[in-house]
Order: sequence, then C-alpha cells, then structure tokens
Amino acid sequence: MDGQMEKKKIMGLSPNVAVLGGVSLFTDISSEMLYPLVPIFLTTVLGAPVAALGLIEGAAEGTANVLKVFSGWWSDRTGRRKPFVIGGYGLSAFSKPLLALAAGWPFVLLMRLADRSGKGLRSAARDALIADYTGEKDRGKAFGLHRAMDSMGAVLGPLLALWFMSHYGESPEAYRKVFLWAFLPAALGVMLLFIVKERPFSAKFKKPSFGWGIFNKDLKVFLLVNLVFYLGNSSDAFLILRAKDMGLSMVTVILAYVLYNLVYSLASLPAGILADRLGKRRVFFIGLLVFSAVYFGFALLGDPKWIWMLFAVYGLYTAMTDGVGKAYVSVLVGESHRATALGAYNMIAGLAGFLASLAAGLLWTALGPQAAFIYGGAAAALAAALFWVLVKRETSH
Repeated sequence: MDGQMEKKKIMGLSPNVAVLGGVSLFTDISSEMLYPLVPIFLTTVLGAPVAALGLIEGAAEGTANVLKVFSGWWSDRTGRRKPFVIGGYGLSAFSKPLLALAAGWPFVLLMRLADRSGKGLRSAARDALIADYTGEKDRGKAFGLHRAMDSMGAVLGPLLALWFMSHYGESPEAYRKVFLWAFLPAALGVMLLFIVKERPFSAKFKKPSFGWGIFNKDLKVFLLVNLVFYLGNSSDAFLILRAKDMGLSMVTVILAYVLYNLVYSLASLPAGILADRLGKRRVFFIGLLVFSAVYFGFALLGDPKWIWMLFAVYGLYTAMTDGVGKAYVSVLVGESHRATALGAYNMIAGLAGFLASLAAGLLWTALGPQAAFIYGGAAAALAAALFWVLVKRETSH
C-alpha cells in the first residue's frame, strides 16, 4: 500500500506530505476558530488585563516549543514519528472545547497549555516525517506546501468563527458555543492521521546525544539568530489587540486576520520553491526585514486604514520564514538527529517568544502599544544584521 501511494506523487512530493498538510488544515481550522476570539473573550468577557494575555500566550507557546526538543529527541531515539504525531494532535483536539467552561483567565491558561503541549509533542516528529519523505532539493517545496495547507485552515477558521458569532450574537455564551464547535474539525484532523504511512528508520545510536555539541556551526549560527529574533517576536494576539485598539470592530479585526492568513497561505508554496532555487538563507533574511518593517508600522502608523496593508505584508513575512526555516534546519543535520534539531529550533523560538510576549504585555501596560511593537521591530532588525554578518557566504542551502 505504501509503495502504491509513493508512486502517486503530488507536485513531485510524497502523498504523505499532502495528507499531513490535510491534517494541519483541519487542525488549524479548529485552532483559528478560537485564536482571534480568545484575546477579546479574555479582556471583555472575563475582564483579564492585557498583561494576563501576555502571560497566557507566552507560557502556552513557550511550553509547546520546549516540549518540541524533547519529543524530537525521543522520536529520534525510538526511530518512530507517528505515535508522537497522533498523541499530540489528539491532546490539542480535546483541550479546545473545554475552553467553554472558563470562568476566569487561569482556566484559559490551563487549556492553552494543554493545547500547545499537544503541539509540542507532535511538531518536531511531524516535520521530521515530512523531511524523511522528501529529497533535500525539494525540502522548501514540501514545507511550503504543508504551510500553505496549514495556513489555509487559518483563513477558513476565523471565517467560520465570524459566521457563528453572527448567528449567535456577541454575547458571552456565543464565544463558548464557538469553542465547542471547534472540536469537530480537530477530530477530523486526528482521524486523517491514521492513513499516513511512517517510513521506519534505524536510529544510528541507542542513547542519542542531547547537547549543543551535536550541531554544526551553520546550525548554531542560525539558532543564535533566531534567539535574538524571537526575543522580540510576541504572540500574534497583540496584533489583534492593536487592530482593535486602533478602532476596528471585532468583525473587521477578524477579517484583517483572515487577510494575513490568506496571504500567508498563497505565498508559502512559492516562497518554499524560491528558497530551493535562490537559497533558504536569503529568503529567510528577507523575511526578518519584512517582520521588522511591519512591527514598526504597527507602532508608528495610527490610521486604521494601514491595518489591512500591515496584516497582508505580515503574511509575506510568515511565508518566507516559517516553512523555509524548518527546511533550512532539516538540510543541516542527518536523519538520526533531524527531529532533535527541529525541536531545538522550535524550543528556542518558544522560550524567547515567551519572554517576548511577557515583555510586550508589560510594555503595552506601562508605556502603550507603540513601545511593544518598537521593541519587536528592533529585535528583528538586530537579528537580520547578525545573520548578514555571521553568514559570510551563500551556499545552496
């Protein structure tokens, strides 16, 4: 069966890559039904301060990304990918409808931690599985296709949320009903996983090394650049709050967020193909500059009409860094350390992102939203400068 599937290539890629993209599509529909609503639910329905939002999002994403390195290492050690993927997606699916029971922000924190723990358990193994089924010259395309399908879920999810909110109204109970409906696409995603085929591999060590020394110089430089970048890359929830702060209605905010994800989805595959042809380093570097420009824009442009352009350009940043960064990491390490390296990449993003979200919440509360976005834009500009200085030559990577 696996051999028959492999003969039916999709865009020159293994069908397993497309199926994993479908899983992410349904999962992201579920997640993104909730994501633009949770900041508004927290601050208006539950009365939580913006600093609590920073704590929740920072802790949730930080937990996910710390878990990625350990689950990746465990996947490399056992030579298995699929159990981690199924377990992670399953945990996330069951945590989402429980948000409907929230009476205060600590319970939201608990559910977000459970949801993101599922992401932490699955992500490194899933990304390694995509790389396992893809040749090095097509890694950008493979991760680009996966991110395109994933982000299309982030287009459909908020639109579904908007439809439900228009049907139920904007009462506190309406938010809770949407949280319950979000379980259905998440469950469909988990069911799809059972047709994904795992290509077993033999780990080349019984007790894999787990330390900085297993990575080569190029990967260490890339991880350092990402550490600096993610120290200013706060949760996207702050972009949603900023749009609302600038006078947009809840409906308009969600539509702007949909525009971001639509651009992200449409640009991900072309960005991946471009990275394969021009070099993953170059495309990622440009993505850092785009992020910096967008964050400075959110800080300095006060007219609400700019929100649409800023969200659209932000989609280009994500397309040029998310899948491209994973593809770049995957070609810098061998198969036996691949999930560990991808997990380390995400762990750094998560730990630094946790601090960034805390900092953004505190800066917003103390000095206003402009300070939070200037901080993020400056960190991205510094990361781009470091990347330019430390990487002195361009290779096929």
